[in-house]
Amino acid sequence: MPPTKLKTFTVRNADRDTVLATNGKLASSYWDRLWGLMLRKSVPEGGGILLTKSNSIHSFFMRFRFDAIFLDNEGRVVKVVPSMRQWWIAFGGKGAKDTLELAAGVAERTNTQKGDLLVFEEATAAASPDHDAAATPHT
Repeated sequence: MPPTKLKTFTVRNADRDTVLATNGKLASSYWDRLWGLMLRKSVPEGGGILLTKSNSIHSFFMRFRFDAIFLDNEGRVVKVVPSMRQWWIAFGGKGAKDTLELAAGVAERTNTQKGDLLVFEEATAAASPDHDAAATPHT
């Protein structure tokens, strides 16, 4: 089961008390997962995309670098691929079930690491100003 079923959400690192995204989008259908961030110009500030059932990803046809965070069924970080380059493939490894794609640098700024618990909350629960934020995909 994915960490969330919310269509839009805020992502918080519960272990480090940081916010990774304030306006994340769920990609749970085949077509949403297939397109992901492809052909977009960037990940807008505060956003990101959660690809369910995606323990491996590619960055073919991407125009920018992004952070890929692979999650297990409970939302624990299994692997972080910082600033994934274009035309690349990444595998989440053992236990990976879903992938959270964010603007490049968000994982480092929020100090998100393997083993951290990410919590998905309603997007209306805005991040406090002292927390870091990520970026949102164009729709």
